[in-house]
Amino acid sequence: MGEKRAELAARREAAADMLLAVAVLVFTVPAMLLGRSFPAPASVAAPLWVQLAAAGAAAASMTVRRRTAWPMIASTVACALLAGQTLPLTLAAYLMTARNTVRRWPWAAVVLAVAYALAEWASPYADRLPVGVLAQAVALVFLPALVGTWVWRYRAMIRELRAGVRAREERAAAQERRRIAGELHDTVTHAVTVMVLNAGLIQDADELCEIHKLARNIEDKGVRALTELRELLTALRRKDLPPSAESVEGIPRLVEECRATGLRVSLHYDVPGESLSRQAGHACYRVVQEGLNNVRKHAPGAEVQVVCEARGDMLNVSVVNSGTSGAVPVRVPAGAGGGYGLPGLRERVALVGGRLTYGPTAEGGFSLSARIPFHPPGHAEP
Repeated sequence: MGEKRAELAARREAAADMLLAVAVLVFTVPAMLLGRSFPAPASVAAPLWVQLAAAGAAAASMTVRRRTAWPMIASTVACALLAGQTLPLTLAAYLMTARNTVRRWPWAAVVLAVAYALAEWASPYADRLPVGVLAQAVALVFLPALVGTWVWRYRAMIRELRAGVRAREERAAAQERRRIAGELHDTVTHAVTVMVLNAGLIQDADELCEIHKLARNIEDKGVRALTELRELLTALRRKDLPPSAESVEGIPRLVEECRATGLRVSLHYDVPGESLSRQAGHACYRVVQEGLNNVRKHAPGAEVQVVCEARGDMLNVSVVNSGTSGAVPVRVPAGAGGGYGLPGLRERVALVGGRLTYGPTAEGGFSLSARIPFHPPGHAEP
């Protein structure tokens, strides 16, 4: 699409240059052929073929004006001095500044104005009044040049605005990609980790009823993950939470799932769910989910304390584990984290006006905690 637009713009520019060249020829050549041109100054007696060559050079210079303005300036000055044709001078004054092809355009405008004044002074059809000649030179050379500078600045402003819009669109697209990656990470990683743990327990289970229970857990977790993914894909474009998005009410279930896989987890839960926004509740759920996932992967034998309680208008959520006890960490596929875990969680908490902190504890464990307001700024409750 961009290549087609660039090709179309190039064609339009080439057509405009050809029309300018034709306009120069139409204005100058008939006057020369009908004998209405005149050499200026009068002491110069240029033959017709020289005048026609000057007009042709002025017309041809219109096709290269976008790259350099000096051929256009030289040829239009020659056309004015040799044939008394001043329209190309006015065009050159405007075009050199409208494309910003002359760095010190006032000096070039002075040269054009002098040539215009000489041609006008030598014209047999004009009154030779110095003030009138000077006024015409200024009006028909400097004013078009000034208009050209305004056009150039306007075009530059439009280019900057378009570049700014493209940059904002690229930033928004990058943020959306990160958000999608974070959502997929939070949705899939937890489900896959639990399924891997249950599959490992099946290999060590001896009783048939226990095997059936673990298999049902794997099936339920897979079905839940697929449901969340479907709802997530339909809701991402609206930036809404999908209907299956868990809130703080799902934290006790997370803890029970961890206990079922052998993790030693204690829970302190004190949250008035009726006054909590969906965004804040979902952020709390994701904090606990990510913390428990990290414990399962890196410190499966540690003791874990999960806290979710309300303090004033803030929610304090934390997952703290003790030092490892020599247990073998859970095997996870290479690259399963993808770098979207804690960094993505920090962005999620920041979006709801909260703050996430994490790091090792003095006892050799690890702490993940967040402070989240009950009602995130900028989110209107339905």
